Amino acid sequence: MAAKRIDLKAIIGLGNPGAKYTETRHNAGFWFVERLARDHGGSFRQEGKFHGELTDCFVEGSKLWCLKPQTFMNLSGQAVRALVSFYRIAPQQILVAHDEIDLPPGDIRLKFGGGHGGHNGLRDIISHLGTKDFYRLRIGVGHPGRSEQVADYVLKAAGRDDQRLIDDSIDRALHIMPQLATGELEKAMQQLHTK
Repeated sequence: MAAKRIDLKAIIGLGNPGAKYTETRHNAGFWFVERLARDHGGSFRQEGKFHGELTDCFVEGSKLWCLKPQTFMNLSGQAVRALVSFYRIAPQQILVAHDEIDLPPGDIRLKFGGGHGGHNGLRDIISHLGTKDFYRLRIGVGHPGRSEQVADYVLKAAGRDDQRLIDDSIDRALHIMPQLATGELEKAMQQLHTK
């Protein structure tokens, strides 16, 4: 059976705008797209019609739109829908990078589809797109231990050791971008999920 190929067009990093949120765990998706853009010559600019900051970059000759919604996490879907509608991008052609409390710091997973797992950014994107069928880059940030502590936990900065593990996992994800950009999903997953 042939390896599954994707035609990736856009990467959305989830987070909250403003200096007070920059270092918080909930902004892990922002960290990923910011580093991706920096590594590949992109420079974010405010784009009102997309309710966010946008840039494009080229990875292995493939053009990728990178978006950081500035609507706050719970309204991320508004920005994503505006982008995919304007550029006629199918949901299956987007990758959403987000913090994942169900994975420990240092763990990172690439997947297609599935539910929102209580993540309000994903919940809103699913609502606006009308489908769960898009790619996700799940960046492990750890869990506080009790569900009622989650909201405060993700809006705080990680400790130094955890932050180093999260940064290392983002490094590993950046290394598979050539495979993702050229549509080699299975190869990218195998490389990312093998430490």
